[in-house]
Amino acid sequence: MEHITLLLAIVIVTALVFDFTNGFHDTANAMATTISTGALRPKTAVAMSAVLNLVGAFLSVEVAKTISGGIINEDGLRTEVIFAALVGAILWNLLTWLVGLPSSSSHALFGGLIGAAVMSAGWSSVNGGTVVTKVLLPAVAAPVVAGLAALLATRLTYRIGGKVRNDAQEKATAKGYRAGQIASAGLVSLAHGTNDAQKTMGIITLALVTGGVLHPGANPPVWVIVSAGTAIALGTYLGGWRIIRTMGSGLTDLKPPQGFAAQTSAATVILASSHLGFSLSTTQSCSGAVMGAGLGRQGGVVRWSTATRMFVAWGLTLPAAGLVGAGAELLTKQGTWGVVVVAALLVAGSGAIWLVSRRKPVGHGDVAPSDGVAEPAGVVTQAIAAVSPPPTAAAAQTPDLNLMTTIPAPAGTTQDPARPATV
Repeated sequence: MEHITLLLAIVIVTALVFDFTNGFHDTANAMATTISTGALRPKTAVAMSAVLNLVGAFLSVEVAKTISGGIINEDGLRTEVIFAALVGAILWNLLTWLVGLPSSSSHALFGGLIGAAVMSAGWSSVNGGTVVTKVLLPAVAAPVVAGLAALLATRLTYRIGGKVRNDAQEKATAKGYRAGQIASAGLVSLAHGTNDAQKTMGIITLALVTGGVLHPGANPPVWVIVSAGTAIALGTYLGGWRIIRTMGSGLTDLKPPQGFAAQTSAATVILASSHLGFSLSTTQSCSGAVMGAGLGRQGGVVRWSTATRMFVAWGLTLPAAGLVGAGAELLTKQGTWGVVVVAALLVAGSGAIWLVSRRKPVGHGDVAPSDGVAEPAGVVTQAIAAVSPPPTAAAAQTPDLNLMTTIPAPAGTTQDPARPATV
């Protein structure tokens, strides 16, 4: 019994560590566009997001119930399985944070949980219908729906504001949209706390059920809600600056009207899914909305090289976290020494990723609007830039002052100093 109690405590702490990584990994969902358009300073933005994440954690428990009693069969589930699942999710979160890719923390958790459960008890331990309807289908639909909503909202916004004729009107309009962005960013942060903090609540509740502390189907206790909300808020305040830089200026260049449209669309999709108990990815919803807003403005572009890397990361998240979770569960099945080895590998892997990140640190000063990440020039662009256009007739008749110089006259000759020789 003491071993189970100690193991349960380790699982709860590990779940809160995952919640912390979820916070700084997904800060970009709410605040990347707000920072990139200059609506809020970086540190102010993450502080606001942290507070609202904490508040959002108390609004609902529907997603937590989906995780604790829907995806995995609770009967015969070992506490070690949950620990192994969290190891896979944490390592994938840290790896994608290191390379600045906004992958889904939710799918990392689901992948780790499914992989560990299959390794422990086979495929029968996974509720396939729940996985399809409440995980996979929302994963496909969320970015598409949020992207289309943001695209239409952006076009409508520019159509309504099409009467702006001068710089003064444009500045006044941008100021209004920045104020709207702050409100919509707060709504996204609230939605993120409502959706993502509940995932950790569900995992801890599932661990308490497997440890015999709670009966199956129980709601998360108050202390679980408070601790999960606090952990994700602290992680959010830390600021995942690498991913904020990617989403804020790496995908597309956003103007205040686009930022407002993107955040409002994403918040609507996230809050609606939380109410229905769909555990969708807030990262995918917000990324889809950002791309939709980028395409909604006339002349706007999406940097598809960055988007492609992001899509690949989305596709790899579930299987990659699942494989790590399955490997960790294979070790924990060996007994106490296996659990110790998995814990040591988690600490060592996390420490190694952190040390690598210190080689090229990214801070709040690197995500300001003026520091946008430009799309690398393609082969055609580089070739065009390498060829200088021929001078026009007017340019040929105008002497280039940079090529003018004065040649001293030879000794013994007289030259008017007011008329320098030119070459």
